[in-house]
Order: sequence, then structure tokens, then C-alpha cells
Amino acid sequence: MLRVVGAGLPRTATRSLKDALELLLGGRCYHMAEVFEHLDDVPTWRAATRGEEIDWSSFPPDCVAAVDWPASAFWRELADANPDALILLSTRDSAAKWWESADETIFPVLREPVQPEHEEWKQMVLGLLAREIGVDWDDAARAQAFYERHNDQVRREAPADRLLEWRATDGWEPLCQALGVAVPAEPFPRVNTREEWRAPAEQ
Repeated sequence: MLRVVGAGLPRTATRSLKDALELLLGGRCYHMAEVFEHLDDVPTWRAATRGEEIDWSSFPPDCVAAVDWPASAFWRELADANPDALILLSTRDSAAKWWESADETIFPVLREPVQPEHEEWKQMVLGLLAREIGVDWDDAARAQAFYERHNDQVRREAPADRLLEWRATDGWEPLCQALGVAVPAEPFPRVNTREEWRAPAEQ
């Protein structure tokens, strides 16, 4: 059973949240990074994107939390299947900041050809983008409007007593309070930054 269902979009510190939640909860947190290690999950995500029925009570398997796409695109289904889970909406300061981050990191990957073994993964992500934003997902204004719309929908639809809205600057305390766990002594993780994405290209 999931203890945390992430509803936040990619590039809202979800990779840092993955590390943080794994430390707090002592188990695996599903994230897009996990998909690359478990490419056999991709057909299930593509089926979900097509609207096919998925057993969300057992997928993704062996996890205590799920953040980032593809899981957060199905936050409603996961929240329904895990009724005791915290719904975690991670956000950025603004839609413009979110777009700038996505446009410099994940979107360039989708604009270029990928290795053949990752083609089905790319089609999964493009299918999610088309479903969530539209076929013209690579338009700044449309994508930013989607960011605002998505977050507003989560705020309206998630039960208030289960919802935690969080930004990276909030650190450990809100998460720990909501989960009823102690605040770790170590600094909150900060990984997968734009600088890290740029580094390989600069080498």
C-alpha cells in the first residue's frame, strides 16, 4: 500500500522527494527514474493512458510512495486505491518557473530521437503529454495554463484532510508532520537540478 500519492507535476522537486520519502518511509518511492530501471512497466502505463483498467491497488508494485509522472498523472486512481495515503501536491513558485525548468531538462529529451530500447518509453510520455496538455504540448503558454489547471484541480478534488501542498523550500518539516515521523538530522535532498542536467552537455 502506498503511504504517499504524489500529485505534483514533473520538475517540482519530485526527484528530491523520492530520496526524501525513501528515507522517511524506509521503502521504494516510484518516480520516472524507476521506469528506466523497469521498462516492463511501460506497457501498463501506456494502457492506463489509453483509459484501460489497471489494478492500482498493486501497481506500481512494492512501493511505499509514488511521485512524478507517470504515477502522478493518475493520482486520483492511486488515491482511491490507497485511501489512507497522503496526497502530496508539489509545486513551484509559478507556472513560468515550472516551464523554464521543464523546457531546459525533460522536454529537450522528448524533442529528439531516443535509443530504440527507449522508444516505447518516449511514446508513453508523449501519450501522457497529449492526454494532459494536448498535442501542442510544446507551447509555453498552453503548458503553463495546464500547470495552473492541474494544480487547481488537485486542490479542488483531493480531500482536504489528506492533501499537503509542498514546495522544495519547505524542506522536511511539513512532510514529517503529515506522515507522523521524526525530522532527520541531515539536510533535505536537492538532486536532479538544472545544473546537473546541463553538466553532461558542457563536458
